[in-house]
Amino acid sequence: MKIGYARVSTKDQVLDLQIDALEKDGCELIFKETASGAKTDRPELQKLMNHLRKGDIVVVYKLDRLGRSLKHLLDVVAELNQKEVGIRSINDAIDTTTPQGRLFFNISASFAEFERDLIRERTKSGLEAARARGRKGGRRQGMTKDAVQKAILAETYYKEGKMGVNQIAKEIGVSKMTLYKYLRYRKVKIGDYIKIN
Repeated sequence: MKIGYARVSTKDQVLDLQIDALEKDGCELIFKETASGAKTDRPELQKLMNHLRKGDIVVVYKLDRLGRSLKHLLDVVAELNQKEVGIRSINDAIDTTTPQGRLFFNISASFAEFERDLIRERTKSGLEAARARGRKGGRRQGMTKDAVQKAILAETYYKEGKMGVNQIAKEIGVSKMTLYKYLRYRKVKIGDYIKIN
């Protein structure tokens, strides 16, 4: 049995193109989902997986409709292989029910995995080279512990209107935006206490 799976990321998008292609391909049943690519919870995909029987073929318009990422796609394919279910992607011309289709899919997945490993290796080498030159990788810290301590002490000045935001940010050594974010975190309403410079 050919079973279709169609997915769009937002409610503004429509499934019509995918559904038309799946029906034209001969799908007897189509599971329809609205879920972002990054979303882990996909109830319709889970229903599809539970519905499948040995010998069925899952048909998608494009492979990226099925998996959130390459890793997720490979996990889904592995689960389908265990169930002895094939995959057919209309737009990617992949059909794992044929030996050539399985070979093409495995080669494509291997290249994608190899590319990911190369990117990971380059990133690791870049971080090591930066560390050797005294630089730290990763996201910069918004406020140091010392700056946070000064900001805590300065809250009374905010409330009493003795210091302006520009002056305090300069004193602490952070941008106004970082200071605003910190104050929001502390639930301090700047406008209630001081004139914003």
